[in-house]
Amino acid sequence: MADYFQLLRRDLTGSLPVPRWPAGTRLDHYRDELAPAIHALLSLTQEQGGGRVAGLDQWRQRFITDAEFDPTLCLVASNAEGIVGVAQCWTSAFIKNLSVHPDAQGQGLGRALLLHSFHVFKSRGEPYVDLKVRESNLRARQLYESAGMVFVLRDVVPQS
Repeated sequence: MADYFQLLRRDLTGSLPVPRWPAGTRLDHYRDELAPAIHALLSLTQEQGGGRVAGLDQWRQRFITDAEFDPTLCLVASNAEGIVGVAQCWTSAFIKNLSVHPDAQGQGLGRALLLHSFHVFKSRGEPYVDLKVRESNLRARQLYESAGMVFVLRDVVPQS
């Protein structure tokens, strides 16, 4: 049976909701010393969703050498426990990954990262932002749709 993803889009030309961060959350961006913790979070959340992330060295090399890489577009949320959320975005106004540690889910962190990403892209002059989500990931789709993202297209998830 084929697995499908949906491409969703958010228009950034109007007003945007202000992110509300869970208490104690600090926002940072990608720095090489954070790479192991960012990779660990991405690996954990991708496995839960049926995906996978390459090993740390391979992931880091692919990530920082990608033509769309900008360290300021890899948003990193942390608290006293460490890194709890990552929004990995590309310069093409695309949210590649939005990951929240299972212990931090249900507190509004994913929504805050998503909304903050919208503001970052709007400040860069982008008219819209896109992302792909597995059709079977109802929780993520509900979050994205509640933040004003709309369906653009449906396609088969490529087999790796």
